[in-house]
Amino acid sequence: MRYQRIERLLPRFLRRHLLYFEARIEDAVQEFAAALAPGARVLDAGAGEGRYSAQFGKQRYVGVDLGVGDAEWNYRGLDAVGDLAALPFCDASFDAAINIVTLEHVPDPARALSEIGRTLKPHGRLLLIVPQDWEVHQAPHDYFRYTRYGVRSLLERAGFGEVRVLAAGGFFRLLSRRLLNGLQFFRGVWMIPAALLLAPPALVLPALDSLDRDRNFTLGYICTATKRS
Repeated sequence: MRYQRIERLLPRFLRRHLLYFEARIEDAVQEFAAALAPGARVLDAGAGEGRYSAQFGKQRYVGVDLGVGDAEWNYRGLDAVGDLAALPFCDASFDAAINIVTLEHVPDPARALSEIGRTLKPHGRLLLIVPQDWEVHQAPHDYFRYTRYGVRSLLERAGFGEVRVLAAGGFFRLLSRRLLNGLQFFRGVWMIPAALLLAPPALVLPALDSLDRDRNFTLGYICTATKRS
């Protein structure tokens, strides 16, 4: 399903309730940007259409992407076209970096994180968001999913410390999202009965999410880390 279309149709409170991962991503980027000093250089590694550029209005935002993920996207706003595994920037060029649900599209994620780390100044901050249970998207450029242990290992091996990995919801938010996914399999006159069947539990299930304390079932992870000196 194309969630951007759903986002535009739903009221904000309902959009945040149903599209929880997207809401958490939006909040995480805003918080990350607010904590950076004005004028700081920020690398958006895997910027796509530059969706998050507006969040860094007080900083010097630089968006880089290979520009092959989605044929429908407009990549003309990029500051640089390049491979995340071979970034076209000098060492220690940036004060901070973001990589938002992009690492799954990189054939060599360890190399990409090392490259991001290379371009960061010592103690530079990284916001990394990765999926764990997510449908295939931007095929055929979709290669990996990550556990909390896998993403922590990748970050530490790439020279990052102070690693923090937070699950974006648990089992019941995941189940709610999967019910919404199910609507894509119905067309025409079948869409209404399918929506009547699947939408009510999708609305209610997130209220039970506190029952999943371990968060082993999750849509993805929001991670922060600092480049070791």
